[in-house]
Amino acid sequence: MGSTSDLPVMEKAAALLNEMHIPFEMNALSAHRTPEAVENFACNARARGIRVIIAGAGMAAALPGVIAANTTLPVIGVPIQGATLDGIDALYSMVQMPPGIPVATVAINGAMNAAILAVQILALTDNALADAFSAYKEGLKKKIEKANTELHAVKYEYKIG
Repeated sequence: MGSTSDLPVMEKAAALLNEMHIPFEMNALSAHRTPEAVENFACNARARGIRVIIAGAGMAAALPGVIAANTTLPVIGVPIQGATLDGIDALYSMVQMPPGIPVATVAINGAMNAAILAVQILALTDNALADAFSAYKEGLKKKIEKANTELHAVKYEYKIG
C-alpha cells in the first residue's frame, strides 16, 4: 500500500487471504517517496516466491504502475478513495496504463475483490485452493439465500409474499 493510511481498505484483502490460508506480505511503499524500495520490491518479488501482487494507492496512485513496470507478475490495483477527487484520480491512474504494462484494476476501495481475483489466479495451479475458493463462493450463495428467506418473514401491510 502507498501508506499505512490505506490499511483500513487494504485489510479487507488481508482478511480474505488469511481466511484462504495464503501467505502474504504487507508493505507500505511509496512510488514517490521511496521509489528505490518500490523498485527493489518489484524486481525481487518473483525470486522471493510472490506470485501475484495487490497494490493499493490513492491520489496519483503510481504505485501499482511502477510495480507493474518492474515485474512480470500480475499486479492488481486497488484505487483508494481520497478526500479531493473521491478516488477517481487513483482509478484513472491504474486503468490508463500504457500497452505492455497492465494493472488489473478493481473498484475504488475494492480490496476484497482484489484478493478474490488474486485467489482465482493462484487457484489456477492449486487444486486445494480452488476447492477452498469454491466452498467460499458457496458460502456467499448460502448467505444470500438465508437473507432472502429472512426477508420473506418480514411483514408489511401491502407486501405481497
